[in-house]
Order: sequence, then structure tokens, then C-alpha cells
Amino acid sequence: MREIKVKAPAKINLGLHVISRRVDGYHNIETIFYPINLFDVLTFKESDEFTFTSTNQEINESDNLIIKAKNLLEDETKQKIKVHIHLEKNIPVGAGLGGGSSDAALTLKTLNKLFNFNLDRKKLSELALILGSDVPFFLNPKPCFASSRGEKLEYLAIKIPYSILIINPGIHISTKWAYSMIIPKKPNTNLNDFRQKDLNAPNKLKLLIKNDFEEIVFKEYPQINGLKEKLYKMGSEFVLMSGSGSTLFAFFKDVLLGEKVRKELREEYFIFYQKTKFNF
Repeated sequence: MREIKVKAPAKINLGLHVISRRVDGYHNIETIFYPINLFDVLTFKESDEFTFTSTNQEINESDNLIIKAKNLLEDETKQKIKVHIHLEKNIPVGAGLGGGSSDAALTLKTLNKLFNFNLDRKKLSELALILGSDVPFFLNPKPCFASSRGEKLEYLAIKIPYSILIINPGIHISTKWAYSMIIPKKPNTNLNDFRQKDLNAPNKLKLLIKNDFEEIVFKEYPQINGLKEKLYKMGSEFVLMSGSGSTLFAFFKDVLLGEKVRKELREEYFIFYQKTKFNF
């Protein structure tokens, strides 16, 4: 029986603006999605029935995006999918890193390949958007400017020239709650104009890149704001919350300084440290 193992990457948001509420209940946003080399690992193996197992995560079948992706493909192809899927969960849940969305996108792509459904990229993108606004990005995770719900993607030739420290304080933020609390507004800066030269100037990043969710999340969970301030005091060049939280990412020019901060914080928080550039 055939078996395929794939890696589902996490992402960070280089800025996130919530611009307006749409008539369909969603919001128009602007953001820059940037993949990082923190991965969930999914293994797909043909089977006599559908089964799903997971390491490091409890399975809620009614809520799980992997199962929803499988069911969506069955509805689309009118075929029962008999497969065993095993998820090795490494990306924190409810953290603003897109782990569930990435898992869903890789499930669509891999099952399409494993069972020769021959659905094209356009159809896979349509199915991905049904599952979630950022799921289409993970079908081809490369740095990109995203608009509308997050599904309109324009790829950017940028690479973060710093080591990246990912810090998750273990607080689950409901995306639904975050969007219900936010007041949409026109942004002061245009992320679509963001280029490599802006990334190379950390002082400009503080002026150019904002996350609209920080205000409401920090008000509800001031300890996350305190952690952001602490990271600046420890020598980070730039710190921002990813997505609707609660994860922060911090840039370090000095790899050894970033490693020192990682060691100091690792007992208290989930920490991931990316010292080298991602191979897109």
C-alpha cells in the first residue's frame, strides 16, 4: 500500500490589517504571509477504511480541519477515501501560526495525488477557501502579500535576513473571538509596497509593520504585551504578534544573542528558533 509523508509548515504574519467587514460576514484584510521551518508532519497510507491518529494532540472530529478536508474531497469526487492519516503535531494550536490551515492544505494536496483525483490548482484553491481564509496560502507556501479574505495572493521576492525566535506563551486565542472584538480601519501603511529594503532596516519595521489584533489581545492578555516588551529589552531588533495571537516572533541580527534568549525563556514558553533562512 502506498504511503506519503509530508511536512506542513507554520507561518508568521509580517503585519496584519483588518480593513473592513464584508457582507458575507468575513473581513477584508491585508497581510504578508511568511512560512517558517516549524512543521507538523502528516503521514498518509492507503487503508481498508478511514482512520486518523495524532501525536501530541487530542482529536475532535467535528472540529478537525484534516478530517474536514478529507470529507470535502469525498463530496467533490463522489468517492470514499480509505486512508490512514497520522498527524505528528508540532505547531501550537490557536497560536496564530496557521498549523491547522497548513495541515488542511497538505491533506487536500496529498490525497489528490495519492488517489489520482487530478483536481487542478484552481479547484484545490476553491476547496481550500471553504476550509479557511488562509488555507489557500499553504497550497504553495512562499512569501506573499495577501488581501481580500487572505486568499488573493501576490508572491514577494523577500527573505527575512535575521534569525527568528518564535515564542508561544501557551494562551489559546480564538480567531472567532478576535475578529468579533476588532474594529476595522483603514491602515496607515500599505503592506503591498513592502520590499526587501524595508526588511533590511529594523528601525523602519517598527513604523511599517503593525498587527491590528495586538491592541485587543494585549488588553485581554497583558502578559503577552509584557513578553513583547521583555524581548525588546533582551535585544531583539523587532517583535510582533503573529495572526490573531498569541505567538510572538522576534528578529535577531546576532544569532548567538537569539540563542541566549531562547535558553533563558525555554523553561517558561514554547520556543522555536530558526537560525537559517527557509528554503522556499
